[in-house]
Amino acid sequence: MAETITGAELAAQALIERKVDTIFSLSGGHITPIYQYLEGSDVKIFDTRHEQSALFMAEAWGKLTRKPGVAMVTAGPGFTNALTGVASAHFSNTPLVLIAGCVGLDNKEKLDLQDMPQEAVINPMVKKTLVCQKPERINEYIDIAFRIAQSGRPGPVYLEFPIDVLNTPIQKDTVKYTHTHVTSNPADSEKAAELMEMIQKAEKPVVIAGSGVWQSHAEAEMKSFIEKTGMPLFTSLSGRGVVSDDHPLCFEGAIAIRPGCGFAAYIETDLIIILGSRICLYYLFGDIFNPAAKMVQVDIEPEEIGRNRTIDLPIVSDAKGFLHVCNQQINDQVENELNLKFAPWIETLNTAHKDSKDMTQKDWQSENIPIHPLRLAKEINDFMDQKTDIVVADGGDTTTWMGMTRTMTHPGRYLDYGIYGSLAVGLPYANAAKLLNPDSRVCLITGDGSVGFNFMEFETAVRKKLPIVVVISNDLGWGMIRHSQELRIGHAIENGTFIGKVDYHKMVEAIGGKGFLVEDPKDIKHALKEAFASKKVCCINVMTDPTTVSPGSTMLANVGAYKA
Repeated sequence: MAETITGAELAAQALIERKVDTIFSLSGGHITPIYQYLEGSDVKIFDTRHEQSALFMAEAWGKLTRKPGVAMVTAGPGFTNALTGVASAHFSNTPLVLIAGCVGLDNKEKLDLQDMPQEAVINPMVKKTLVCQKPERINEYIDIAFRIAQSGRPGPVYLEFPIDVLNTPIQKDTVKYTHTHVTSNPADSEKAAELMEMIQKAEKPVVIAGSGVWQSHAEAEMKSFIEKTGMPLFTSLSGRGVVSDDHPLCFEGAIAIRPGCGFAAYIETDLIIILGSRICLYYLFGDIFNPAAKMVQVDIEPEEIGRNRTIDLPIVSDAKGFLHVCNQQINDQVENELNLKFAPWIETLNTAHKDSKDMTQKDWQSENIPIHPLRLAKEINDFMDQKTDIVVADGGDTTTWMGMTRTMTHPGRYLDYGIYGSLAVGLPYANAAKLLNPDSRVCLITGDGSVGFNFMEFETAVRKKLPIVVVISNDLGWGMIRHSQELRIGHAIENGTFIGKVDYHKMVEAIGGKGFLVEDPKDIKHALKEAFASKKVCCINVMTDPTTVSPGSTMLANVGAYKA
């Protein structure tokens, strides 16, 4: 008699053979068969208190490792709880595989427990939806999911297994095994030559490196490119740190509201080279750039090129492959000529950079009580000065303040929610960062509103022995919305913007962590030092000024985009 195997065992074997490290999950009946065969294997199941947290952890894992993060949820409510995390991964172009159980094929449309049309709901948010209806094809479907999640422009893939497909025994010799890992760095050498001609004609070029540079492992090529050309670089999202902010040609974050020379560069530039980044709100949908400037956009995804702005030189290429080709085309003579030519432009930007930073110093050094949130961000930035340190930001205004302040000397060491703007990422991101980097210090700075969404992940951190330090910028409510309403309609609507003083630090102590209350800026550093020294999950509840308006709030009020 032929040897048999169940669909669930096939799924577990495929995940083990792919050397999946961790699956983020919350258990449920429709995925128990896979749990059963993963138990005791090399694949660790990390259980969270909410499916949303599991997806955010998988997203953070994908951002940091540049490999697909994996999450697994049960049917119906487990599936719908996961959707925000999937949407976030979609907008951050993060490789992720979501495995979900569902009711059996024989029970579809019978009003079985937790039945719903999951594939149709999630389809717009993912690169591909896959519903496996034959157990002998489970291995193939898992291979397809991982291949698509990581190839081209990365993103989430949805993989669904009906419960009866998982439970059905089949003959082993009917199973088809596939395992393909696609690595490719396509580059357009002709367009590289055209770009070099444009660079040689330019007087005030600007380079922006986004998440695509990080995802394609192009750190070395990026650094070489700006050094060979002498052009100024700004970095964005997961691209932060691909070249150190300390590099003389890197002018830190690309978002224009950050203190520095970004705004001055964008309005004066005559050539903008965008590598692996999207023209979005961060650049006022392209309107912040000099309208007379020539635009070059390099992206692995053709449909992304030309969003919001006419592109003079569209280039469909992988960032790493394209930069490698460009660097090969620059000889010593051209390198010397370009560096000499652009030196006055670099000097102009250095002056603008220093002047803007000087104007912000009073807030970074503020002694005010309640504490200015920029002072809090500066204290965290200064304290988290080790090359392995990881800072996570969550919250509307709070992420703005930290994004305006954080110095990046190494890539893959800063996480926030990006252009999707989903609050609630903080605790799951921080837990994932600590799980992946147990020897690194991990600090989350979050707003008092945003920390409430997934607050029970403090308990997860305690239970899983992940000693993260969480700093809450407590401005008594939903600060970004409060300030946006004040600017837009003349007052804040109390219901929906005001929370009040909550002793979050005591709540964390009740869960098993350590808590601190900070009301004076001089006490922030001491609290951080004591928190990290404790080796415990810590909450530092910092009372910040509720009247301070961030540039992010001003922007929201002006564009009419309301987000909590």
